[in-house]
Amino acid sequence: MRKTERESRTGEDLSPVQEVAEAMGGFLNDFNGFRADMQSKLQQTEERLTMLDRKTHIAARPQLAAGQDLDLSHKSAFRGYLQSGDDDGLRGLELDGKSLSTAVNSDGGYLVDPQTSEEIRTVLHNSASIRSVANVVNVEATSFDVLVDRTEAGAGWATEAADATETDTPTIERITIPLHELSALPKASQRLLDDSAFDIEGWLAKRIAEKFARAEASAFVTGDGVDKPRGFLNHTKVLNSNWNWQRIGFLPTGADGALASADPIVDLIYALDAEYRPNATFVMSSKTAATIRKMKDADGRFLWSDGLAAGEPAQLMGYPVMISEDMPEISNGSFSIAFGDFAAGYTIAERPDMRVLRDPFSAKPHVLFYATKRVGGDVSDFNAIKLLKFSAS
Repeated sequence: MRKTERESRTGEDLSPVQEVAEAMGGFLNDFNGFRADMQSKLQQTEERLTMLDRKTHIAARPQLAAGQDLDLSHKSAFRGYLQSGDDDGLRGLELDGKSLSTAVNSDGGYLVDPQTSEEIRTVLHNSASIRSVANVVNVEATSFDVLVDRTEAGAGWATEAADATETDTPTIERITIPLHELSALPKASQRLLDDSAFDIEGWLAKRIAEKFARAEASAFVTGDGVDKPRGFLNHTKVLNSNWNWQRIGFLPTGADGALASADPIVDLIYALDAEYRPNATFVMSSKTAATIRKMKDADGRFLWSDGLAAGEPAQLMGYPVMISEDMPEISNGSFSIAFGDFAAGYTIAERPDMRVLRDPFSAKPHVLFYATKRVGGDVSDFNAIKLLKFSAS
């Protein structure tokens, strides 16, 4: 039959050698096709094994935070989503406020990771910021109202027979602290994210927390209140002898850009009302602290004393000192030292949730992680904070 077909195709008989050559050529073509098909299947099998091995390594990687006991399926879904951008593992999860919560969209998806958020909050609380001594509250609204009772209720002595007279009634004022959005946008290469041995969550938390800590610390001290918290140094400052509400009282050192003796520091301490002094803290920059640390009293004793145990703050005249690099350095007319009960005098309001948006498209071959949080801050008791001004008057 084959010969008949060839004869009909070529019009002539083929020699035995030609027949063998043609048969071998057909066999080689079939074999090459079979080999290519097997190589393709072997490659697919190898890729599946690689993915299984990667998932095994991911499951065995140490966890970021031990403070929360999360379901393992939620953790696996989060890690897989960070590495591949595949949100299939996130769909269908029924999550509540105590576990992982997600809201995936077509642009890459929002992913709220409680482990990363908790790590960021831990770093923020441990940072050198007013946050560590201020009053911090969690709110679910867009602002927080502080109710202030700064008037005295009337009272008087009464006799047995005399008629009672009406006394003054205290009034309540409200200070509204709006919440502003703080954001960070770190990035990592896709190749780095594909490395399953790398602690992605820890790296993200550290980068975001560092940026948030710097931005917050600056705003709580010097922020102007426009799209950011309002710092206590941003308010109007007046001589403490002329102090009134919505002003921050200050005392001069008596010399421009200098502190000749410890007397102004003593005056600063006692300019604060007695009810605030037990919880009061000094706030200054490192360079200001270096200057104050060298000062001695009339008997030659240093005013400054280091903490007696690891982690304890240094003390100045018996009061703790917090180092904040956002405080101005000593110069002519600078307000370089603050003293007060910041738990009463400054309130930080923030939303407890934090969102992280994964964007693998905008900066290829890098992946962007857009993290946001809502936070606000302002003075809540103007009588609880006093300043030292390095000036003659």
